[in-house]
Amino acid sequence: MTEYNGIVLGPNQYGKAEVRVVKVTRDTDRHEIEDLNVTSQLRGDFTVAHTEGDNSPVVPTDTQKNTVYAFAKDGVGSPEAFLLRLHKHFTSEFEWVTGGRWEAEQYTWSRINDHDHAFVRTNTATRTAVVVADDGGAPRVISGLKELTVLKTTASGFVGYPKDKYTTLPETTDRILATDVSARWRYNTTDVDFNAVYASVEAILLEKFAEKYSYALQTTLFEMGAAVIAAHPEIDEIRFSMPNKHHFVVDLSPFGLENPNEVFYAADRPYGKIEAAVQREGADLDDSAWAGIAGFC
Repeated sequence: MTEYNGIVLGPNQYGKAEVRVVKVTRDTDRHEIEDLNVTSQLRGDFTVAHTEGDNSPVVPTDTQKNTVYAFAKDGVGSPEAFLLRLHKHFTSEFEWVTGGRWEAEQYTWSRINDHDHAFVRTNTATRTAVVVADDGGAPRVISGLKELTVLKTTASGFVGYPKDKYTTLPETTDRILATDVSARWRYNTTDVDFNAVYASVEAILLEKFAEKYSYALQTTLFEMGAAVIAAHPEIDEIRFSMPNKHHFVVDLSPFGLENPNEVFYAADRPYGKIEAAVQREGADLDDSAWAGIAGFC
């Protein structure tokens, strides 16, 4: 290997990305299905692999893939619990693996007419989960969802903003508010019923989006996040990335028609993008857990 004076290896990780695994439980005639996309990345002392071409500490990415499949044989349970199992396995099986980052997306299937073994992919939010551990420390869990598309046809406005010579947007107290919610929340413990909390958080986000007048998407975002943290002491922080999916009233006057907020043009771009973290005051906010999660979510 070539020697480079004054140059050293920095932080690194490696693994197998996007392992698609579908587990069908056939204990009875009424089957269950669990569908995940799993990424496993290991952290530890892999210096010699980079600097000397010595693969002795490199657990093959193919081995990581096969571990995902083998663990799925016993069922998933929740994506968070599944990732915690992977963390425990790799950090105990290989002593030089001191941590890692394990990530999953879970896709939802619903029964067709309550059929025992026929399903349709549910076109709602995609569930996400990340487990992060470093230097032999305790794992941290970040759960979330993305592509939760919501819209309300009124009870939203936008007024009182600063204006300059480039401002053309008219103020309004009655507009469509639409967004794709991406959210991730960080737990302060791993002693959690992850499936139950996920269902509760999703329900709170939907309820708070719908129930109050929105003075801006920022206001609605904060209301949603604050309600989640207030309801769940095991959650210290929730981060959002929410595009403002603009709907513009179409001018029908050239056709002799009025348009009292009934016909809209749904613009796909450009769009406003609102991102923020809502945090429990005084909580231990571990920013390192968020490393590798781009754009908040």
